[in-house]
Amino acid sequence: MRYGENALKVIAGIKKKIEEIKPSLPPGVRIVPTYDRSTLIYRAIDTLREKLLEESIVVAVISVLFLWHVRSALVAIITLPVAIILSFIPMLWLGLTSNIMSLGGIAIAIGAMVDAAIIMVENAHRGLQQFRQKSGCDARGRERFDIIVSAAQTVGRPLFFSLLVITVSFIPVFSLQGQEGRLFRPLAFTKTFSMFFASLLGLVLVPVLMTWLIRGKVMSEKKNPISALLIALYNPLVSLVLRFRWLTLGVAIGALLFTWIPISRLGKEFMPPLNEGTILYMPGSSPRDLEPRSEQDSANSRSYSQEVSRSRKRIRQGGSGRHADRSGTALDVRDRGAIEASRTMAGRDDLAENHCGNE
Repeated sequence: MRYGENALKVIAGIKKKIEEIKPSLPPGVRIVPTYDRSTLIYRAIDTLREKLLEESIVVAVISVLFLWHVRSALVAIITLPVAIILSFIPMLWLGLTSNIMSLGGIAIAIGAMVDAAIIMVENAHRGLQQFRQKSGCDARGRERFDIIVSAAQTVGRPLFFSLLVITVSFIPVFSLQGQEGRLFRPLAFTKTFSMFFASLLGLVLVPVLMTWLIRGKVMSEKKNPISALLIALYNPLVSLVLRFRWLTLGVAIGALLFTWIPISRLGKEFMPPLNEGTILYMPGSSPRDLEPRSEQDSANSRSYSQEVSRSRKRIRQGGSGRHADRSGTALDVRDRGAIEASRTMAGRDDLAENHCGNE
């Protein structure tokens, strides 16, 4: 496979060509594939798609539990798939494929993509609760609309810039070169696209959905059992750390320094293991296999290399259109055989270079 080519397209092309030449094969002769990497690729992508769906469901459930209002949670639930779908549009323009790394970028961004929607909804809830406390009744009609729009305007700008900071955080990944760049650029692209569209939808789509969906009685945070429990645990902890500020800073710095011990003992590998029920086979040759097995093999190898070198020189001197030596006479049969051998060796060298590039 050539450097930079799409493995699935190459495999599909090979399968198509095999089907085309099957009728022309002699009787009793058939082509049996011994290794098909497309199985591994498809299973890995299916696994990641499944995890993306599970992660989206978890985000939706958490939104419902903490907002304690199903219609309000729909704002975040609807925004998430819309942002993901929009991120595939620039992927198509840039020619990015749906692979492990590109889908992984979306998976990394899912948690942060709903931040703007949840914060806006919570701010709108707070505004509606304050109106109820002051007036003694729920806001309706134009009053409810104005409260929701005002809540979105209050936090809209800081939310957009906070998400924009997360969006540009992966820009240094684009400076990677070689195999690392080919591996991680799709992840950086999709994460950047996802966060960008999430921040954009936080300004244009979320306020509209809020005016449509935030209706009925909105429960306060104190009446939400989960929020009430977390607030009860959080308040004394905050009071404690603010009372002992220097001790808190010392513990934080000590914990940061202590992390060097596990970091220094972590192993290093280029790719994590893929447990997809198939085998990842990387064909190659060991240095021992490339060594001459005897003196005769070594002598034959040197003689062959010298013959190939002389043939290449004659090809360059004789031109590409005809086989001629320096004096203009035709090459003999042995020279022509050496020329064909040199061309074969050149083709093998090119294949080896492309194979190394793909590895």
